[in-house]
Amino acid sequence: MSHHTQASPREVVAVEDPGHRNIMGIPVLEPVPHPNLPYEHTDPYVLVHEGRFRPSDMVGKDTRHPHRGFDNLWYAVHGAVSTGHTTGPGGATEHARLDEGSLLWLRAGRGVWHAEALGSDVVDDGGGDEEFRGVLFWVNLARADKQADPFAMTLDREQIPEHRQGDATVRVLVGEGSPVELGTPALILDVALPEGGQVTTPIPSEFQAFAYLLDGQAAFGTNQRRAVPPQLALLGPGADLTVTDATPGTRFMVMAGEPYRETPVYNGPFID
Repeated sequence: MSHHTQASPREVVAVEDPGHRNIMGIPVLEPVPHPNLPYEHTDPYVLVHEGRFRPSDMVGKDTRHPHRGFDNLWYAVHGAVSTGHTTGPGGATEHARLDEGSLLWLRAGRGVWHAEALGSDVVDDGGGDEEFRGVLFWVNLARADKQADPFAMTLDREQIPEHRQGDATVRVLVGEGSPVELGTPALILDVALPEGGQVTTPIPSEFQAFAYLLDGQAAFGTNQRRAVPPQLALLGPGADLTVTDATPGTRFMVMAGEPYRETPVYNGPFID
């Protein structure tokens, strides 16, 4: 990225286990927010959830709920799900299907209704008993942008840029080549090392950043802090992130962004 500057490679300053929550009957891992990691260390990322469920278990459940004041991104790590949001004409509900490797970008802005499970098309197609695994991100909007009009965009797997870097395959959910433009410059990567090994990932020095382990294990940062799923590795200041000694099948997500340095006000599903 053009605004990447020369700086020392990053160290890992903390490795933390996620919290556990139950939301609408779905067991959820919650690495962000974290009691040991105040928001100023993860700004602009307000929340990160990893959840798993079978679509057949969600049929007939009312998962409709409101959001306001942030960008909501939902990434399908495995399986498929049908979702919906009131971003159509006059607030009509738009349907979206997330198949494996696809991404939903929902700008909640001044307010939108969203449903994690809507419709039975996945069940009707015979995929109801296949586990869906997804990672959800809430990325803050600047206070001046909280009243933005809501909208939604779904990126199919083939629309997400992908490249080789070191021993890894890197998918760029947010960043260079992705059509997703958040309220602040940001980077979200899905990094997979199917054979293990190592990779160095450029991260602009003005970004705050952390990594979240999905599978496998590896040593992160210049101080080679070991992390395993579902731990979060918080990165210190600097530039590139170097990951070494990854076991085969290691997969992690990098989340980075230029902080707003505004204190969010938490009101349940609203971030003011």
